[in-house]
Amino acid sequence: MNRDALFDPASVAVVGASENPEKWGYWLAKGALAGRERRAVYLVNRRGGSLDGMPFRTGLDGLACDHVVVAVPSAQVRPVVGDALGAGARCLTVITSGTDPAEERSLAGLVTGRGARLLGPNCMGLVDTSTQLRLSWGEFPAGAVGLVSQSGNLALEIGRLLARAGQGFSRFVSLGNQRDIDAADALESLVGHPPTRVIAAYVEDFRDGRRLAGVLRAAHAAGKPVLLLTVGRSAASASAAASHTGALVSPYDTVAAVCRDSGALLLRTAGELVDTALCLLAPARPAGPRVAIVGDSGGQGALAADAFAERGAEVPPLPDPAAARLAAQLPAGAGCRNPVDLAGAGEADLAVYARVAGELLTGGDTDAVVLTGYFGDYATANPAQTARECEVAGALADAATRAGRPLVVHTMARDTPALAVLRERGVPVYERVEQAATALTAAARLTAALPHTPPAVSHAAYRVTDGGYETVRELLSSYGVVFPAAEFVTDAEEAAGAALRVGCPLALKAMGLAHKTEAGGVALGLGDEEALRAAFTRMRAATGADRYVVEAMATPPYAHELIVGVRRDPAFGPVVMVGPGGVTAELLADTALAPAPLTPVRARALLLEPRHARLLTGWRGAPAVDLDAAAAALCAVARAAAEHPELAELEVNPLLVHPGGALALDAHAVLR
Repeated sequence: MNRDALFDPASVAVVGASENPEKWGYWLAKGALAGRERRAVYLVNRRGGSLDGMPFRTGLDGLACDHVVVAVPSAQVRPVVGDALGAGARCLTVITSGTDPAEERSLAGLVTGRGARLLGPNCMGLVDTSTQLRLSWGEFPAGAVGLVSQSGNLALEIGRLLARAGQGFSRFVSLGNQRDIDAADALESLVGHPPTRVIAAYVEDFRDGRRLAGVLRAAHAAGKPVLLLTVGRSAASASAAASHTGALVSPYDTVAAVCRDSGALLLRTAGELVDTALCLLAPARPAGPRVAIVGDSGGQGALAADAFAERGAEVPPLPDPAAARLAAQLPAGAGCRNPVDLAGAGEADLAVYARVAGELLTGGDTDAVVLTGYFGDYATANPAQTARECEVAGALADAATRAGRPLVVHTMARDTPALAVLRERGVPVYERVEQAATALTAAARLTAALPHTPPAVSHAAYRVTDGGYETVRELLSSYGVVFPAAEFVTDAEEAAGAALRVGCPLALKAMGLAHKTEAGGVALGLGDEEALRAAFTRMRAATGADRYVVEAMATPPYAHELIVGVRRDPAFGPVVMVGPGGVTAELLADTALAPAPLTPVRARALLLEPRHARLLTGWRGAPAVDLDAAAAALCAVARAAAEHPELAELEVNPLLVHPGGALALDAHAVLR
C-alpha cells in the first residue's frame, strides 16, 4: 500500500471543496488546510470560490497531486477519479456514497489498474495527527490510539470518550465500502506506526478474514494490542441449519475465536473499548489476574471485589506479613486482607492513600491495585485541600511507576485537579467500578493471550459428492477417525445378514436425515434378529428412508459424548467447534471454537475450554478420558474439512470419548 501517499502525502487536493459549513466539502477543505505547512494543498470546485484566503481551482488540470479526496455527487465521481489519475494521484479517498456496487468495483479496478489505491467509496475519510493530515469531518484529538472503523459516528463517539479521559487518536481510517483498501490493509498500517500504541477497530465486513487474523497476530507480536468491535451478538437464525454445527457456530462466535487465537480482544461497546485502551496505555500492564482492592468503605471494597471476580479476576487474601504492615498504618478495625478497608483513614491523612497503595504495589502479592471510593473529590468540598490532594495523586503515580505494576482508580469525583494529575501520569481513572473491572481484566486477558497460527493446508485431490453418513464415514476414516464396525443395507433381509457379521448388540440408523433421533431414525441396543427386524419395520414406516446402517453398539465405561463440527465461514474459512454432544448439543450450547485446522496441542486445549470439560478429566473420582485420542479425532475432522472446500459443514455427533480412546458414532456433511 502507498502509505506515504495515504497518510503523509506531499500534496493533497480536495475536489468538492466548499465555503458552506453545512457541506462535507467545507470540513474536508478546512482539515486539509490545517496541514498546509507540511504539504501542498489544492481546493477544487468547478464553480470557483475560496476558503481561508485560498482560491478554489476549477479542476485538476495542470496539477501533480499525491492524494485526491473526492466529495462530489455520484455522477461526477468517475470523471473526477479519471482526472485525479491523470494528475498522478497515488491514492484516492472517495467520500461519496450511493454509487452502484458494480460501478464501485469498476472504479476500484480503474484505480488499482493504474497502480494507485482507493479508500472508500462511502467513507468518512482519514486522519493522521502525527503528519497533520485531517481529511474528515469532526474532531479528532491527538493521542496514541489508532482507529479503523466502518462507522463514522462510532469513530466520533470513541474520539469524544478518549478526549474526556485526556487521550486521542494517532490515526483514523474510515473504511467505507472497502472496494480496495480493507480492514486488514488499514490495521497493518498501524502495526509499524510508532505513534500508535493501541489499535482499535470496528469491522462489520471482514473480507479476507484469514489475512486479517495474520495482521492481528503480527500486531500482538509487535506489542500493539488490538481492541475489536463487531456486530452479531444477538442470536442468529438457525431455521435453515442442516446440522447442530450450523445452529451452534454464529458469525460473532467465529470472530471471538479468531480474536482469541490471534491475540486480540473482542469487546462489546465503544465505552469498553475506550476504558480498556486507557488501561493498556498506562505505564504498566497487569502481568496476571490477581487484584488488590483498596476502598474508603467496606461496601465499596466488597462491591468492587464482586465486580472484578465476576469478570475473571482473582481477589486473593493478603498473606499475614502484608496484612500486618497495612494494619500498622490504619485505624483499629480496618480491613487488611483484601479488599482493604481504609476505615476513614484518608479523611485524617490524605497521604495514607499513597502509603497503602504503594505497599500493595511493591509487595508482589498481586498483579494490580485498584483504588475505589472518594479520592479525587476532597478538594471539591474543601478547595484548600487542592494542592495536597494533587500532591498525593502524584505520589500514587510515583508508586505505580516504581513498582512497575498498574494502578487503576475508580472515584465518585469527576474532572478535578487531582484526577487531572493522575491522567497526565497515565493512571486510568473511571467513574464506575464496573468500568475499571472490565478494563483491567481485559488487559490481563490480553497479557495472557497465546496466539496460534493454524497449520498450512492444501486442498485434497478429490471432491466429496454427498454429505451422507456412508460417504462422510469413509472420508473421516481416511483421516484416522475410528468408527464402530458397520454395514449399509436397504431392506430387512440385508440388515439381518449384516447383524450376523457385525455382532449384537446393534444400532440401526436411517440414512439421509440430519436429525435422526427426532425423526425416529435411530434404534439402539438391539440384542437379536427379532428386535432388529421390528426396529427396521418401525423405522421404515417413520422415515421412509431408502438406506440404513447396521452398526455395532459402543458402550465403553466412563464415556462422554462430544460434538465436533466444522463450519466454513465466508470470511475466516473453516472454524472447528467442540462441546458436549448427542441430542443435548443445542440445549447445552457449551462450545469452544478455533480456526481450522488444528495442532494437537491446540486441539487438546480446545477440548478443555467448555464448562463441561471437567467431565473429561475425571469428575468425582471417575477416570479421565483419553484426551490425546480425543484431540487426534478433533484434528482429523478439522483437517478433513479444511482440505475439502466443497464442504460447508462437517460434523461428528456424537464422538464418544472414554479412557480407552475416541469413537465416532455418527457423522454427516453439508455441501457448499
